[in-house]
Amino acid sequence: MAEQIRVLVVEDELIVGEAIRALLGEARDIAVVDEANNAEEALEKARRLKPDVVLVDLHLPDKPGIQVIEEMIAEAPDTRILVLTASSDDTTVTAAFQAGALGYVLKTQATDDLVSAIHTAYRGLSALHPAIATKLVRQLKRPLIEPPPVDSPLTEPEERVLLCVARGRSNQEIAAELGVSISTVRTHVSKILNKLQLENRTQAALFALRKGMLTLNDVQMVRAKGAHSHRHASGEDDEE
Repeated sequence: MAEQIRVLVVEDELIVGEAIRALLGEARDIAVVDEANNAEEALEKARRLKPDVVLVDLHLPDKPGIQVIEEMIAEAPDTRILVLTASSDDTTVTAAFQAGALGYVLKTQATDDLVSAIHTAYRGLSALHPAIATKLVRQLKRPLIEPPPVDSPLTEPEERVLLCVARGRSNQEIAAELGVSISTVRTHVSKILNKLQLENRTQAALFALRKGMLTLNDVQMVRAKGAHSHRHASGEDDEE
């Protein structure tokens, strides 16, 4: 039998993860090497197992899937990542590819489509459902617009969420800090990006910096925290 394609499934819903494993188990040249239910577990297992292809759900409990993709690519630029999700809005599709994903598979697609996408990604090529390809083309054809003025109006709750985003907080951390649900945080983040005509959280952080909501010192502290977390995860630092 030909060499199997080793796949890591990143999915927070256990039932869905088990279903994916069962479906892929029917493909003789694909082997699910492990599953991860959250971002940190996904990053650790990707680092340790070095799978050929990683299926990543965008909605994870501890960190946005887009950020997981960015971190995986940062650690291993050749990582082949497929987004597996029910969400297919234009902005999300674009953000996933900008983060480094090779393909975008909807959970509503047939098993054969998923298997085909894995084969395509394994070869280092883009795997796109026609509907997703259309969304991506539509985004690329949009005319370039001038950056919004730094005084673009946000509501007070949105201002608070933007400040948390700029400080590197995850949606889960923001929800705990502000005493709201994660879904509320996601809604605020989406509205912030739409109002300010921004593509991602990094651009939102830069906007907050330009507006004077935080200082360069705050940004350096966020970067230091991120570097510390990376060292701790890789065993370089044993203390919090």
